[in-house]
Amino acid sequence: MEADFVIVGSGSAGSALAARLSEDGRHSVLVLEYGGTDWGPLIRMPGALSYPMNMSLYDWGFMTEPEPHLGGRRLACPRGKVVGGSSSINGMVYVRGHPRDFDHWADQGADGWAWPDVAPYFRRMEDWHDGGHGGNGDWRGRGGPLHVTRGGRDNPLVHAFEEAGASLGFGWTEDYNGERQEGFGPMDRTIWQGERWSAADAYLKPALRRPNCALHRCLARRVVIEDGRATGVEIERGGRVEVVRARREVILAASAINSPKLLMLSGIGPGAELAAQGIGVVADRPGVGRNLQDHLELYIQQAASLPITLYRYWNLIGKAYVGARWLFTRTGPGASNQFEAAGFVRSRAGVDYPDIQFHFLPIAVRYDGKAASEGHGFQAHVGPMRSASRGAVTLRSADPREAPRIFFNYMSDPQDWADFRHCIRLTREIFAAPAFDGFRGHEIQPGAEVRTDDDLDAFIRAHVESAYHPCGTCRIGRADDTMAVVDPQARVIGVERLRVADSSIFPRITNGNLNAPSIMVGEKVADMVLDKPPLPRDNRAPWINPRWEVSDR
Repeated sequence: MEADFVIVGSGSAGSALAARLSEDGRHSVLVLEYGGTDWGPLIRMPGALSYPMNMSLYDWGFMTEPEPHLGGRRLACPRGKVVGGSSSINGMVYVRGHPRDFDHWADQGADGWAWPDVAPYFRRMEDWHDGGHGGNGDWRGRGGPLHVTRGGRDNPLVHAFEEAGASLGFGWTEDYNGERQEGFGPMDRTIWQGERWSAADAYLKPALRRPNCALHRCLARRVVIEDGRATGVEIERGGRVEVVRARREVILAASAINSPKLLMLSGIGPGAELAAQGIGVVADRPGVGRNLQDHLELYIQQAASLPITLYRYWNLIGKAYVGARWLFTRTGPGASNQFEAAGFVRSRAGVDYPDIQFHFLPIAVRYDGKAASEGHGFQAHVGPMRSASRGAVTLRSADPREAPRIFFNYMSDPQDWADFRHCIRLTREIFAAPAFDGFRGHEIQPGAEVRTDDDLDAFIRAHVESAYHPCGTCRIGRADDTMAVVDPQARVIGVERLRVADSSIFPRITNGNLNAPSIMVGEKVADMVLDKPPLPRDNRAPWINPRWEVSDR
């Protein structure tokens, strides 16, 4: 129970760290994970994605506090409690983020994290298969551990969605993870040979075949800090409390919820709040748990006039067919997450890069797997990418087994409401485009009668959902920034030999889903831990719409 490096969390960043730190055989690595095995059809089958994120076997089951701007609703905040962490229960959508996102990180004090600095790490981690759709191949990685693929795109609704968006002036992008994010085009996914390809598949499982890397199932209770230096992690397993010793460093990669929780339980956080819980203050860092961000989204649903949607499988016989075909051949609807078309657009003139994301789905269904009662339909998940609303993760008590208090403060910025109203009206414009002629029935949700700003706001308040992208709670920044938690080397400010490496260090949320940038963080921090020189910078600039100052398209 001793190693050079002790990593808390086997998720997106933790798996990458374990692989890279153990790669040359010179260092021993212990990964601590509370959850169990990721082996099982509900995780392995991409089409079953709605199940694991709603199962206590695989999910921590976090809920937000009542959100005052959403009528007091409490929203689900799933986090993976399983080998592979949230990469084992997510929707498998792969989005790097826009290059300008990372330039903004650097502007906020994350020196060495601008797009030219992180782009080589995205390439190092990828094994990109373009599926014959083209794109900027030299912007993408080949031969890395993480398979990134595209779906079969057999449903005509997928192409109708892309054609509709492009025809309205938003344009086409062959690869939103390449030079040009803006526009409509095919979706990238972490699926390989018909199965989910999680960070555990890509990184951790190969690493565990090495004699110097091991995984222990246990509950991490706190970081042990002696004389201002992290020396290990206090854990609980089998009813016993013991300490896992770290000869070199402890690295928290436990999520934007559990990483700040562990820091606070260890005496690192807002001093007065820790003292009120009876926790001795090791480092008074007021930014721990603050800066909590997420993406919200709405499901805009339209009835289909033809029986061509996935609803035809939404019965006992259909589900049995899909499951059996996947089980025996790894093909068919079960081999896809069904997110096969994407859109990234700008909300208005003067916005220089996309701030709205679309996921298209050829069925009208909720993330919890409940289909629209009306039968055949299709939907777009849509939401703004850069809300100014901020929340916090705080402790309920000093008990490590008690879930923290999670308060996103959703929709607290007035611009959020204007942005979401625009998202609804824009999606309606897309579904009304000629490309959907012949496919389009009536509007299921919000419903054609929901038109005024007040009506739309009421719909938003009642129906907006999290996209499950929490981040920002251990923000990276310069060492003299009082609200920063880690420095640009991901070292916790005020404590030696302790780092944080996961989505909690994001200064600001990135465009799109967070799995890819979280893995990138693990890749980049691993080089920092090993004192390796950073990969050579890539100074190519992304495509920016030449009309951005005068038009949204």
